[in-house]
Amino acid sequence: MQWRIRPVLPVTKLMGAVAVVVLAVAFAGNDAIRWAIAGLAAILLALWALRDLIAPVRLAADTTGVTVVAGFARRRHLSWSEIERVRVDRRTHRGLRSEILELDTGDAIYLLSANDLGALPEDVVATLADLRSGSPA
Repeated sequence: MQWRIRPVLPVTKLMGAVAVVVLAVAFAGNDAIRWAIAGLAAILLALWALRDLIAPVRLAADTTGVTVVAGFARRRHLSWSEIERVRVDRRTHRGLRSEILELDTGDAIYLLSANDLGALPEDVVATLADLRSGSPA
């Protein structure tokens, strides 16, 4: 099984980078500070989108373990014996609810949102539990 980011995310990030440049053209004039901030923001958005294009699969799993994206686009395979806990972390802050899939290896914690997975973290946890027990999903 594989879970990947939603395709709309890198497109939206690239559109944001273009929008920042367009706004700079419209409003920055000869102000070097505004151009620098706009350029930095556009570059960061473009790099963020590039990561989504290079490593769209954030989590892959089978009966041997899971493979997660670590760092910018590096992949790390974790056997089931390395994973201490798989759970959904639910938090409510200022009326907004967030759910994050948490893979805890003891040495590292991998956090994946619904946007990273393209699915609800709760559904992914159920599938991972089935794979971990050895039964096909």
